[in-house]
Amino acid sequence: MIEAGKITMINGPVLRGDNMSGFKMREMVMVGTKRLIGEVIILEGETGVIQVYEETEGLRLGEEIISTGKPLSVKLGPGMIGNIFDGIQRPLMKIDEINKDFIAEGIGLISLDEEKKWSTKILVKPGMELKPGDIFGEVEESQLITHRLMVPPGIRGEVERVEEDGEYTIDDILVVLKNGPDHHQLTMVQEWPVRTSRPVQQRKEIETLLTTGQRVLDLFFPLAKGGTCAIPGGFGTGKTMTQHQLAKWCDADIIIYIGCGERGNEMTEVLEDFPKLIDPKSNRPLMERTVLIANTSNMPVAAREASIYTGITMAEYYRDMGYDVAIMADSTSRWAEALREISGRLEEMPAEEGYPAYLSSRIAEFYERAGYVETLGNRKGSVTIIGAVSPAGGDFSEPVTENTKRYVNVFLGLDKELAYARHYPAINWLESYSGYIKVLEGWYEENLAEDAIPLRNRMLELLYKENKLLEIVMLVGEDVLPDDQRIILEISKIIKEGFLQQNAFNKEDTYVPLVKQYRMLKIMEYLYEKCKASLALNIPISKIKNQELFDELIKMKYTIPNADMSGIDDIQGRIDAYYDQLNETYIN
Repeated sequence: MIEAGKITMINGPVLRGDNMSGFKMREMVMVGTKRLIGEVIILEGETGVIQVYEETEGLRLGEEIISTGKPLSVKLGPGMIGNIFDGIQRPLMKIDEINKDFIAEGIGLISLDEEKKWSTKILVKPGMELKPGDIFGEVEESQLITHRLMVPPGIRGEVERVEEDGEYTIDDILVVLKNGPDHHQLTMVQEWPVRTSRPVQQRKEIETLLTTGQRVLDLFFPLAKGGTCAIPGGFGTGKTMTQHQLAKWCDADIIIYIGCGERGNEMTEVLEDFPKLIDPKSNRPLMERTVLIANTSNMPVAAREASIYTGITMAEYYRDMGYDVAIMADSTSRWAEALREISGRLEEMPAEEGYPAYLSSRIAEFYERAGYVETLGNRKGSVTIIGAVSPAGGDFSEPVTENTKRYVNVFLGLDKELAYARHYPAINWLESYSGYIKVLEGWYEENLAEDAIPLRNRMLELLYKENKLLEIVMLVGEDVLPDDQRIILEISKIIKEGFLQQNAFNKEDTYVPLVKQYRMLKIMEYLYEKCKASLALNIPISKIKNQELFDELIKMKYTIPNADMSGIDDIQGRIDAYYDQLNETYIN
């Protein structure tokens, strides 16, 4: 029997209904004659409150609220890669064919293409025993991604019937399992409620670096596969561009980019740019391993709240196949603003700055779905969450940034002054941190160099010292500093301009292999040690500071190719020649 209630109050995206005793919490419903999609968020006896994921203009009191009997869910199957969805997984390109320019109300919960036929390879035979997470077939979803068809959680049994390899739609029955008197029909599609995390066999300790090719990240503030990261910054500091660089260059298998409440023109730029980008590792279009979710600030606010759950559910699905997935959420502040608006319409008691009191727990629920896991099918996969935060005026003490900071392990604070000085990525090395340094120390020793982390620590310490010295310089000038402190300022300048600053538009500098990053930092330390040795001989700093050599170290990020780093050895030879001759001259 289909349950039906009646609308008794309309307040923007929030409706109140009566005769709803047969409904369930978090159930998906259809509202009004247009059958708008909504979700039950409060139930009190006969009365319920619904948040609607579409424009509610034109709804009238007394119209029906119809139960669907299931929670808000997404369809998971072939066709997600390369697609562009709205916040509740409706394909925008398909909607564009149906209705140009706008998303019409009542268009329904369309998602994956049910008519397209996929070339399918069946991997099981009658008589085999299958359990949750086992792979029974494969589909080439794109030239970069093989979609592994899995037995859904909670289903197991003996293979009773299978189809031959061939062309099938996502709803065709491919395998039938028998478990006692029960029969389970397996198609390419799974449905999963977005607010429930998918089950795993075991959560494992994080152990692998997520390489990005960005020097300030890979060596100074590393991200880990299965980790969490926040990128807070004021307007114009480069949050979106930093996420674009990570999406393009990080070594995750699949990218899910959620444009959550960003301005329409910014999201348009993403939608135009991403299809043109080429994946540097395969020379194929980046969209062949990317899913885009677009929910701009002029789209329904409730759908914005749901968009990050849609994205993380898709990510968990690909993780269960054994892939490493990276999620870019841009930005969680706009998502929090959606929570605030819905909370206000529900007339809930506001907490700090008007945000709901449960803001912290909602942020925690999102980030805790990251992780490196052993899946139900005994594969290893990961979900890495990288969330941009947009604090008003760049104020990191506001509630969204503060609460995000509690739950992420990497904090990349973007600095307005660095951005205005054209220092990109504008990551402030004094405010940022990574909680994965200790965890990844063994990985660096095994895959890069035994002294990679100690080297990073020494160079970061040098930058901390420089910051303190700059305070003195601002008061009394640089000339009063002793030579050993002045050389710290000079070497720190080389580290900042030659290592931490990176040019996304230069083919040698946009992505830098780890080995080159390490050798660049090592030669900078080598120069510092040579300068200190000369200072110990009381050689004046005017002679020690060889401007030509110092400039060469700053420019080596452009002049030394990633494929051939022998130029770094040449620079070291010139450093040795200059300082050996200088020292010999002064000793004699």
